[in-house]
Amino acid sequence: MLWRLGGVGLLCLLFIMSLFVGVSDVSFVSIFTNPEALQVLLTSRLPRTLAIVLVGMSIANAGLIMQMLMRNRFVEPSMTGTTESAALGLLLVTLLLPESSLMTRMVFASALSIMGLLGFMSIVRRLPATESLLIPLTGIIYSGIIGAVGLFIAYETDMMQTLVGWMIGDFASVLAGRYELLWVTGLLCLLSFFFANQFTIAGLGKEISINLGLNHQQITYIGLVIIALIAAIVVVTIGGIPFIGLVVPNIVSRLMGDDVRKTLPWIMLSGAILVLVCDILSRLVNYPYEIPVGTVIGIVGSIIFLYLLYSRPHKNAKK
Repeated sequence: MLWRLGGVGLLCLLFIMSLFVGVSDVSFVSIFTNPEALQVLLTSRLPRTLAIVLVGMSIANAGLIMQMLMRNRFVEPSMTGTTESAALGLLLVTLLLPESSLMTRMVFASALSIMGLLGFMSIVRRLPATESLLIPLTGIIYSGIIGAVGLFIAYETDMMQTLVGWMIGDFASVLAGRYELLWVTGLLCLLSFFFANQFTIAGLGKEISINLGLNHQQITYIGLVIIALIAAIVVVTIGGIPFIGLVVPNIVSRLMGDDVRKTLPWIMLSGAILVLVCDILSRLVNYPYEIPVGTVIGIVGSIIFLYLLYSRPHKNAKK
């Protein structure tokens, strides 16, 4: 109980820190005495911090759902072609419909994201059930192929810089009026909680879940749509964010077990904390310049991932 209260307190502390870290002189005192500081807080710092929390929560949530549906702890959206497919969809709609609205781009990216995820699942079904490590390896290869297609199209159309910007997450450009689409991911997280028990049963396997009365195909499609929409919205607004959906569900599940309804709130909270920490570091490491948060998360996530590979599950984790 104590560590849970500590987690909530840490999230609140990091949220406040994020509001006052940056190049502009914004402090608790200045927002009451300087109108410009208050404007920076309301138009830049607060939207950025809210976007960080929403992205961390939603990506961690998507990672958990994917791991339950795939029954594999070493997969996440950026390792199964989902993020790359969303970026490819965004690239195609930008080239074909350059004057399209943000909503049109999101819909197009979501459609390609769903198609990419369905393609990955169709490949995974043909893999031997006993070779669980083949799933993440296949995902890496599959993601690389889709990413290569996107790079080729971007190279031929002089869109390389734009595509790279979409694939590397960065909150520096987040302002009021440019991040509100991320609130949809919050609604998707809420929707996930309503289906939490079904995701837990689906994680037991298709045969067992059907015997328990679950419509396995329906809950699979619901999960895939949630994952694809989250990946597409994050890519459209922020860019690709790696490793969050991989390491956060694994850490929390080792401490609390595999009951999705029980662990989901803490997985989302932990995802928000990790992205907040990495974003604050991205602003401080090379101050006054910023490092893309996707780069920082890649380094931190790699270290945590290696720790998960070489460490044993927590003895007190409840199954």
